Amino acid sequence: MRTKTKASAVVLGVVTAGAFALSTGGASGHGYTDLPISRQKLCQNGTVTGCGDIQWEPQSVEGPKGFPAAGPADGRLCNGGVSRFAQLSSPVTPSGAPWPTTRVTGGQSYTFRWQFTAMHATTDFEYYVTRQGWNQNHPLSRSDLDLTPFLTVPYNGRRPPATLSHSGTLPTGLSGHHVILAVWTIADTGNAFYACSDVTF
Repeated sequence: MRTKTKASAVVLGVVTAGAFALSTGGASGHGYTDLPISRQKLCQNGTVTGCGDIQWEPQSVEGPKGFPAAGPADGRLCNGGVSRFAQLSSPVTPSGAPWPTTRVTGGQSYTFRWQFTAMHATTDFEYYVTRQGWNQNHPLSRSDLDLTPFLTVPYNGRRPPATLSHSGTLPTGLSGHHVILAVWTIADTGNAFYACSDVTF
């Protein structure tokens, strides 16, 4: 089932963090997902080690907007096309282990959460998921994904707070390991932010 939901219907709650500080290393990037936990957040919090620069800059996975017609190239979706964050697009962690997954249930509501270090004017948030039977042994490509987002949250040029939560129904008919690709599209630049989260249905 596909759900295209107006933001007013899906916003469960907005929590503004009193103080949210991360070392930016001089980067200009500004947001990532932590529900379900994204690969960049797993690197930042030390759950996955050996990730390189992304451990200091989970908010910096910024690439061209327009996905799926445009945006990062296939095989570079999870790192937004940013070469120094290439570890995020590997099908395994830098140690060779599988990426840790979050358990989810198809057909049920799930709360997605973004953390921001800069609050850009926003077009929308979109969520894509891999198809049943996708190829888990290579970097994520468009052919692995259902290219119709299962959730779209319009934001109409507004700026989000430091922490934003919204909910939507997860698709049915999926089992095992999948990847959810979250895309935050910026209204007043040519870019979007990308985050891959590994889940188990």
